[in-house]
Amino acid sequence: MPTVRKALIIGAGIAGPAMALALQKAGIDSALFEAYPSQAGGVGAFLTVASNGVDALDVLGAQDVLAPAFTTPAIVLRSSTGRFLGRTLTGVKLRDGTTSQTITRPDLYQGMHDAAAERGIAVEYGRRLVGINETPTGVQARFADGTTAEGDVLIGCDGVHSTVRNLIDPHARKPAYSGLLTTGGYVQEVPVDTEPGSYEMIFGKRAFFGYALAPDRSVWWFANIPRGEEPAPGALEMSDDDLRRQLIDLFEGDAGPAAALIQATETPIPLSPIHTLAHLPNWHRGRSVVIGDAAHAPSPTSGQGASLSIEDALVLAKCLRDIPDYTSALDVFVTQRRARVEPIIKWAARINSNKASGLFAAKIRDLVLPPIMKLTANNKAAIRQFAYHVDWNTPADISAR
Repeated sequence: MPTVRKALIIGAGIAGPAMALALQKAGIDSALFEAYPSQAGGVGAFLTVASNGVDALDVLGAQDVLAPAFTTPAIVLRSSTGRFLGRTLTGVKLRDGTTSQTITRPDLYQGMHDAAAERGIAVEYGRRLVGINETPTGVQARFADGTTAEGDVLIGCDGVHSTVRNLIDPHARKPAYSGLLTTGGYVQEVPVDTEPGSYEMIFGKRAFFGYALAPDRSVWWFANIPRGEEPAPGALEMSDDDLRRQLIDLFEGDAGPAAALIQATETPIPLSPIHTLAHLPNWHRGRSVVIGDAAHAPSPTSGQGASLSIEDALVLAKCLRDIPDYTSALDVFVTQRRARVEPIIKWAARINSNKASGLFAAKIRDLVLPPIMKLTANNKAAIRQFAYHVDWNTPADISAR
């Protein structure tokens, strides 16, 4: 029996429900708290659940959350003139033949919440964490409404701008602005010259554009826009018409359907800055620990954010299940996961730098990317990234600290 009997989980996005499901699988109770007053639904961006994330959901017994998704196994890269630069994988084929999946964030969010609810896991909304107190026998969470909760450990699943991370270490480094803004949208009845499930990504002269054709023939697109200084809060607010005009100007003269897709998008996703967190010295202190984007936030370029969060949940639940001393359990978790996630974040950062290239750098990029993509498609390290599997039945190893 685990000596940790109850965990307090802060944050109910994607990582939070995954953590609660993993703990339940390990025989550990949890309480799940969310600062927002209700579920965060509505239209939003889309993301890739890489093959390792699909496998982690299968281990979790929550693979049905991907029912609205469609398969996107590879990416074709092109220059601003439409020249083919290379092709790279987004995953590997799993035992049942499935590979990486693309899904809207709201659909994945809702699917994770539904999976938790089906297993009797409830979310307590409107509970914004403001403090953590260690007690002789456990940990106490203090909330803005004056209430408290007690457990054996506290797990921060509260995203890139984590409160738990700052409470663990008030001097923790802040998430870094990547130098890119992002937006996107969904379009019906605009023809594109690609097959369903294929990603096309274009290194434009002034910005980066990507799109995929869904099985229903709708087109899902995104744009990454270089911006040296991070805009001040509120500076990116603009009308849909103004955003469309700005984006169309950015992609004027580039090959591909960017301008047509943007023009046909009734409501583009508002511009927002991309933040990353490459190396966090302290993932845990005492009985508190952070996982997912609160501990390590790769750029969306990695296609791994959600997948790594779900892996984290499984590995942490295993450690708490198998290692009696919670301090040792958290140490093993951090050691194992740091070695897994930080190389992926560095790899994604290198790709991000190509998205913000100037004209001279773009010429160099167009020359070197084809052999890099060819190497990546066959590189054993890349295959290991996508083929990673959490073996639930093998006990966590305390010697891995």
